[in-house]
Amino acid sequence: MLERYVYLNAGSVGPLARRSHEAMARAELAELQEGRAGLPYLHGMLATRDRVREAFAAQVGVDAARMSLTSSTTESCRIVIAGLGLGAGDEVVTTDAEHFGLTAPLHVSGAQVRVAEVRELPAAEALDAIVSLVGPRTRLVAVSHVLWITGHVLPMTELRDAVSVPLLVDGAQSIGAIPVEAEPFDFYTVSGQKWLCGPVPTGGLYVRDPERLEVKLPSYFSQASYERDGRFEPRPGAVRFDPGWIPVPFLKGLLAALDGLPEWRFERSREMAELCREQLMDAGYDVVTEPGHANLVSWRWDGDPAEAAKQLGEEGVLIRDMPGTGLLRASCGYWTSEDDITRLVAGLRRCAR
Repeated sequence: MLERYVYLNAGSVGPLARRSHEAMARAELAELQEGRAGLPYLHGMLATRDRVREAFAAQVGVDAARMSLTSSTTESCRIVIAGLGLGAGDEVVTTDAEHFGLTAPLHVSGAQVRVAEVRELPAAEALDAIVSLVGPRTRLVAVSHVLWITGHVLPMTELRDAVSVPLLVDGAQSIGAIPVEAEPFDFYTVSGQKWLCGPVPTGGLYVRDPERLEVKLPSYFSQASYERDGRFEPRPGAVRFDPGWIPVPFLKGLLAALDGLPEWRFERSREMAELCREQLMDAGYDVVTEPGHANLVSWRWDGDPAEAAKQLGEEGVLIRDMPGTGLLRASCGYWTSEDDITRLVAGLRRCAR
């Protein structure tokens, strides 16, 4: 695929490596030939889940026992918000640069959602804007580590130290893009299909203290034992929050993707993001992403951003528009080349004519 396209949209979904496709194809063939039932298949599926759990935990520097397997960051957010039992009289604090996958579950929880206006602020002022909204009724602060609209990295360590309430970190744009140590945070979500380049749908959820979060969305994986009326004894650790089965071929493809990540990916991605930012500015575009942040670069577009993204896509340059913001966004991964950035800028010039 990278031979045919300039792929600058891992912020939505990352490129799928041949090794991942081949691993999924082998697993699907095995299911076709050997079936998807019986104890050998079940034991193999559970062992594969454990391997993915361990691999995710290694990505964020935590104990695998505190990692749940989910299908997405959105699902992970729903598990946490439902488990906290939020409702009328409670407040939650978030920002105006969050994905709907986080803000929608916050809204339907019944708690009052207080929104810190950080999208138009300099990155250095985001922390104070968030902390200023935390009050005596605040039950949760829920924000992204890397803001999907601007690409700015929030100072998560400082935020953790500044608040005493639980902190839910949306890791959709951070895991696989920048180094992450999730241990200090109460909840940290993982997206498998973005910067980790795994198949859709795969994801994870780190829960620092599983005993303190209720199981409000149980699945068969949640119980160590259960009664006929549905009462159950939760399984130890964060596996109790696993929402359901993930197809084995997806798990195999994800493991292959994680095994293939180069050690130099963070440095290369940052280098390409900085190059992208500089070349866009040199070309006269109003880049809203400040230097020294993550792998997302966003800039203002005077025309219709959706039409520009469509036209670029037809030319083989894959970026995305940010709905309702007037922004275009490029996602620079370790696979991004200098020529990719040159083709992006050249394509934007043609769109502007």
